[in-house]
Amino acid sequence: MTKRTLLQIILLWVVIIPSAAQTIYDVTAAGAVGDGITDDAQAIQRTINRCSQEGGGRVLLPRNHTFLAGPIELKSNVELYLEATATLKANPDESIYKLSAFGENRGEGMLWLWANHAENISIAGKGTIHGNGIAFMGAELSDSYELKPLKDQTFDPRPHVLTLTDVKNLTIRDVTIKEGAYWTVHLIGCDEAVIDGINLLNNLKIRNGDGIDLDHSKHVRIANCHITSGDDCICLKNRREFEQYGSCHDITVTNCVMSSRSCAIKIGSENMDSIYNVVFDNCIITGSNRGLGIQNRDEGTVTDIVFSNIQLDCRLWSDVWWGKAEPIYVTSYPRANGNHKDANWRFPKGQIEGKCGEVSRIYFNNITATSENGCFVGGNVPGKVRDIYFNNVRVRLTPNTHHPSSSMDKRPCKGEGFIKANLKEMQAMKVPLVTENAIVTIE
Repeated sequence: MTKRTLLQIILLWVVIIPSAAQTIYDVTAAGAVGDGITDDAQAIQRTINRCSQEGGGRVLLPRNHTFLAGPIELKSNVELYLEATATLKANPDESIYKLSAFGENRGEGMLWLWANHAENISIAGKGTIHGNGIAFMGAELSDSYELKPLKDQTFDPRPHVLTLTDVKNLTIRDVTIKEGAYWTVHLIGCDEAVIDGINLLNNLKIRNGDGIDLDHSKHVRIANCHITSGDDCICLKNRREFEQYGSCHDITVTNCVMSSRSCAIKIGSENMDSIYNVVFDNCIITGSNRGLGIQNRDEGTVTDIVFSNIQLDCRLWSDVWWGKAEPIYVTSYPRANGNHKDANWRFPKGQIEGKCGEVSRIYFNNITATSENGCFVGGNVPGKVRDIYFNNVRVRLTPNTHHPSSSMDKRPCKGEGFIKANLKEMQAMKVPLVTENAIVTIE
C-alpha cells in the first residue's frame, strides 16, 4: 500500500466517523408527505418521539419539500434539521391550535412548535420555518394589519412560532424563521441557549410579531442574526405567568442587524422580577420606530445593562406602534390601571394597580443615531431612574416623514401617554435629550 493510498483511507475514515455518529430520522419515512397541502404534524411528531426515546439524533426534513403542520412538541436530545430547500409551515386552520402560549392566560396566542422541561434541543439547517402569519390577520392597512375580531376576548387563536419552556442547553442555528403570526422565538425559563446566524424575517405589518423574547431566561448568547419584526426584534422580560423561573440575566447580543416598527431592542414592558448583567454590542438598527428601549412598567428592576458600538436609524410610524422615533429610551412608570381581564395577568393577584421598579446603572457607549426625534429618559419619581451614562453618543435630528415628532411616547402608563418635547432645544444640545425625574450623566 502506497503512502498516498493510506492517506486517502485515513481521510475517508475521518469523514465517515462524524456522519456515522449521528442517527438520522427522516420524517418522510414515518409518512410525512411534504406537499404543502397535507398536514404532516402526526408523522413529524412520531419521528421526534422515536428519536428522543431511542437516545436522540437528527430529525431530518429533507430538501424540496414543504411540510404543512399543526402543533408539534419538540423533545430532549433531538436536533430538528431542515435542509436548504425544506420548509416547515404552520397550518392556517385556527381551530387546531388548542394549547395556550401563556399557560392559564389564553388571551395572547397558542402554541405551534413547543417544548416543556427538556434538554439538548437543536434547531438547525438552511431551511425555513414559516409561520404563515398573514393567514391569521385581518385587513391590511397602510403600515399594519388589523387584528381579526375575536368572539371571545379571552382567547386568541394566533399561533406563536417557537415556544420553549424550561429547556436547558438549547441551540438555534442558521435557519430562516419567517412570517410569524404572533411572537416568534420565545424562551421561557431557559438556561444555556445559543441563537446564532439565523434570519428571522417577520412581516413588518404584523402586530405583536416579536422576534426573540427572552423571558425569565439566563446565560443566553445571540449573535450574527438578521431580524425584521413588526413588534420588538429582541426583548428581555419577566412575565407574571412564569414567575417560578426567576430573573432574566447574563445575556449577550452581538453582531446583529435589526429593523422594527416598534422597538428594535427592548427591555420590558412586562417585568415582575429583575433583569441584569446584559450586553448589546456591535449592532445595526434601521428604519425602527424606537432604537434602544428600557420600558419598565412593573415592580421588577433593570440594572447593569451595557449598549455599545451601535448604529441607529430611527423614523416615525403611526401610533398603532409604541414609540416616537426615540433612538434611546430609558423609563420606569407604573402601568395604567387595569380592567378585570388585565388584572389577572398584568398585576399581582387580586390587584388592579401596579408599581414600577428601579432602573439604574445603564451605559450607552459609542452610539451613533439618525432620527426624527431625540432621546428620552424618565421616571415617575426623582431617582427611580438613575445612573444613566452617555459616552460618545451622537444623535442627528432629521425629520423625513409626515408624522408629528413633537412628543415622546410613555405608553403603557398611568395618565398621559405622551410628553411634549422641544425639538429646537434638543438640536442645540450635544445629545438631544428629554429627561423627567431622572439622573443622567453625559461624558
